[in-house]
Amino acid sequence: MTMLTRWDPWRELSRVQDEMSRMVDDRLGLRAGESLGWTPATDIYEDEEGLSLRFELAGVEPKDVDISFENGVLTLKGERKLEKEERKENYHRIERSYGAFTRSFSLPATVDAEKIRAESKNGVLSVLLPKKPEAKPKSIQVKVS
Repeated sequence: MTMLTRWDPWRELSRVQDEMSRMVDDRLGLRAGESLGWTPATDIYEDEEGLSLRFELAGVEPKDVDISFENGVLTLKGERKLEKEERKENYHRIERSYGAFTRSFSLPATVDAEKIRAESKNGVLSVLLPKKPEAKPKSIQVKVS
């Protein structure tokens, strides 16, 4: 007896994507745990006080991260290192990305470069970019006569 199965185009697309990814990795000679670089996920939030950027950097030591602000561009560079104690042959699967990363963001001229600060907690790096006082919105009362 033949059994009918519903065709799922997303499953086929996922399969093709996996095959293409494997083919590119084989072509470039990449091995498990090696990468051409990766991009940390970033949340960007703006309010009246300024901008906040939050980078997901689990497993990255704060000392391995460099933050710079030049000509209106904030640049974050760093590296997530694979633990050297474990041999790569012992791994069954490595899904997290390792290696160097760089992210750059063009920021508005309203950012006060002198007051930028960064803090790291629980694998999340927060970069706080306050606005210049003249860039903050002001409320103006309208007089009725």
